[in-house]
Amino acid sequence: MMAFTLMVIVFVIGYTAIALEHPLKVDKAASALILGVLLWLVFILQVTSILDLGFSRAWESFLDSTDLTEFKTLYPDAGLLEQMRYFVIENQIVEHLGEISEILFFLLGAMTIVETVDQHQGFKLITDKIKTTNKVKLLWILSVLTFFMSAMLDNLTTTIVMVALLRKLVANKDTRWFFASMIVIAANAGGAWSPIGDVTTIMLWIGQQVTAANIIAMVFVPSVFNMVFPLIIVSFMMKGNVQKPELNGKEMQNYTTPGEQKLLLFMGVGALLFVPVFKTLTHLPPYMGMLLGLGVLWVTTEILHRNKAIEDKRKLTIIGILRKVDVPTIFFFLGILSAVAALESAGHLNLLSEYLDKNVHNIYGINAAIGLLSAIVDNVPLTAGAMGMYPIMSDALVAVSAEPEYMRHFVQDGAFWELLAYCAGTGGSILIIGSAAGVAAMGLEKIDFIWYMKRISLLAMVGYFGGIIIYWLQEQLLFHM
Repeated sequence: MMAFTLMVIVFVIGYTAIALEHPLKVDKAASALILGVLLWLVFILQVTSILDLGFSRAWESFLDSTDLTEFKTLYPDAGLLEQMRYFVIENQIVEHLGEISEILFFLLGAMTIVETVDQHQGFKLITDKIKTTNKVKLLWILSVLTFFMSAMLDNLTTTIVMVALLRKLVANKDTRWFFASMIVIAANAGGAWSPIGDVTTIMLWIGQQVTAANIIAMVFVPSVFNMVFPLIIVSFMMKGNVQKPELNGKEMQNYTTPGEQKLLLFMGVGALLFVPVFKTLTHLPPYMGMLLGLGVLWVTTEILHRNKAIEDKRKLTIIGILRKVDVPTIFFFLGILSAVAALESAGHLNLLSEYLDKNVHNIYGINAAIGLLSAIVDNVPLTAGAMGMYPIMSDALVAVSAEPEYMRHFVQDGAFWELLAYCAGTGGSILIIGSAAGVAAMGLEKIDFIWYMKRISLLAMVGYFGGIIIYWLQEQLLFHM
């Protein structure tokens, strides 16, 4: 039990180092990488004592899988310790690395596409149409735009695009941080009600816990209020105008023609919009659609600028643009997701899920807790844990259950799954590190963890709990009147 507890202690210490990035003057990516490796190190060194506790659902699944049969065929004389080491190294690390790599390549592709559009001054076509400098008006425009873009793309890609736009509209760093943070709230809210807007809703949709039409109908209104409640509060507090950044000589110099700007904007946005279509048509992972879009954009820029001067060509083709992509953000994702994966494999998240079920036993309480936890750890394993804990109930099983009213929440399109999509999707906004959108904004704008917690967390919490109340009212009006 000591080793199992030690993993929690290491996670808390590592998480604290990430949170205190600026006071410690140590980049969060470095802390995250060390944290990710240390947790797997403790796990493998104390694998027997940790797995013998019986908390790891992954280990139980492995014991009944063909992977174990293959291992015994290859190594007939191997003992239990060798089986456990094989489970950690060859099964879990490889499995999680595959899942993490999908996210990293998706992120890398999206960041490169957005940087390419930006380098060709494509976003200037949009920012030139936003004339207002009033802070409140601009915040509402950007938030609403983010909300609906996030539903069509996903919250991560939308945040990357909107932060790129924001750099063209707001010069002051603190104001830009505040706007970027509100964009994170809007992006997570927009992703929660769309079947393709967030990883968690995709999981629930593919797992058949929800249908596309129902998740849109039932989670849209709570998600709107999740964004609107913080915006209303901020509208009374915020005053004045934003100052647009002044362009220096190099930025004012046009390396591209208006035609090239339009072409790259439409191709870049089109490549991003193509990703969910590609996934629906081919059933291949989203990152493949993103890489295909990047490849087409790469060929286009090579052909478009093949006759230009070498210096201009380096600025405008993907090879040169890749040097400007924020690699530390990629490493940060790798570290933090590896750390969470270790906790999932060792059984910490499973133990937490079971505790909530036994001690809360209320769909609003359980989902609210899952949403709050998603502000600290990744919402994907939390959602996966909830999906594993509760099978999809049929009407026949509900009828013979001891608690038919409670169990009815777990049928397809039941209230538990709808609320899980909302809570897991929006709870991450409470901390900057709690969602892919937040981590992307943090990496791109170097937003300070403590600053976000002081200025934004309470606003995000108001929106989060406000949306839960709106969902409850919606349930009462539709089904209990």
